[in-house]
Amino acid sequence: MSQNLVLVLNCGSSSLKAAAIDYKTGDVHFNAVAERLNLSDAFMTFKYNDEKTVVDLSAKPHHVGAIETMMEKLHELGLDQNIKSVGHRVVHGGEFYKESVLIDEDVVDKVEQCITLAPLHNPANLVGISAAQQVFFNVPHVAVFDTAFHQSMPEKAYIYGIPYELYEKHGLRRYGMHGTSYRYVAAQAAKMLNRPEKGLAMVIAHLGNGASISAVLDGKCCDTSMGLTPLEGLLMGTRSGDVDPSVYSFLHEQEGWSLEEITELLNKKSGLLGVSGVSNDYRTVEAEALSGNRRAQLALDIFAYRLAKYVAAMTVATGRLDALVFTGGIGENSKDMRAKMIGYLGFLGLQIDDQLNAEARFGKFGIITKSQYPLALVIPTNEELMIAQDAARLAGLS
Repeated sequence: MSQNLVLVLNCGSSSLKAAAIDYKTGDVHFNAVAERLNLSDAFMTFKYNDEKTVVDLSAKPHHVGAIETMMEKLHELGLDQNIKSVGHRVVHGGEFYKESVLIDEDVVDKVEQCITLAPLHNPANLVGISAAQQVFFNVPHVAVFDTAFHQSMPEKAYIYGIPYELYEKHGLRRYGMHGTSYRYVAAQAAKMLNRPEKGLAMVIAHLGNGASISAVLDGKCCDTSMGLTPLEGLLMGTRSGDVDPSVYSFLHEQEGWSLEEITELLNKKSGLLGVSGVSNDYRTVEAEALSGNRRAQLALDIFAYRLAKYVAAMTVATGRLDALVFTGGIGENSKDMRAKMIGYLGFLGLQIDDQLNAEARFGKFGIITKSQYPLALVIPTNEELMIAQDAARLAGLS
């Protein structure tokens, strides 16, 4: 049994995901997912040695209860004494953090200060930190920020065209998300290409229910699509991506909707779901399009077209393109989306290899284009391993 385990926690407002990972080998020894937290029918699912167990959390349907239940399960399995550190995914670190940090009172205070920038995510992250510290009180805790990777962007990339005083007063700027994924995938792409990250110009597309794209040069982010919040940028599962800001005043005047109602519409009822009228799940929308659903096909067309436009735009930030990298659930598995999107980018020298593209699915990865350079790659992301390695390093374990 591994003695090198780090517990990785990802706390949402009504959920908790956890994994016990060997930070040296990357092996996952234990998984836990708590769902419907703060509701009477909360439950938790454990996976260990390919066996699943579901536990009722109705007696303590909150984050602390979930973590206590998980601790009991880890103890039952004999894994609890092997947890050497806890790594926490924290969505927003504002301009405070350019890298992962050991959690202390000052870190908690700064994460609280960033709640206005991530009102749905940071409060849940703080609840998870507090709950985990109560249970795992004798090991170091580390915060790994989604925004940290993007702090290398130059001002010209992150400052909005609004009065500068609003940036100075409120931190109103582009921050970006999915940074932990980008950091992992950028390093893996360099290894796959047998090149150092320094000197390598990449555009990386993290495509899932939440989707974003980043320009990465010399291993550092120089531009990204998500902005102050995760709403900006690409079309996503339920998020609209880029829209004219005047949509707010238009819908208020024409429909009588409030600011909150319009924000919810753009975040939770738009994107693939809003255009297709079917689902926010890309797989479902693909299936509907194949059956002849016109709106489903339109949603897929918009997704690929906007993604291609952003790829071209991101090459302005890198100055050239050595590699286009796909990751995330959609990026890793939808061969048709990749082929359609690359079809728009022939002017960059990209040419899809149909066989290689078809093979790169369900955990298989590699080059999917015929061209020498630039190349297109598929690389499965592993944010949990990145968090585990950061937590081990900062805890002095590696």
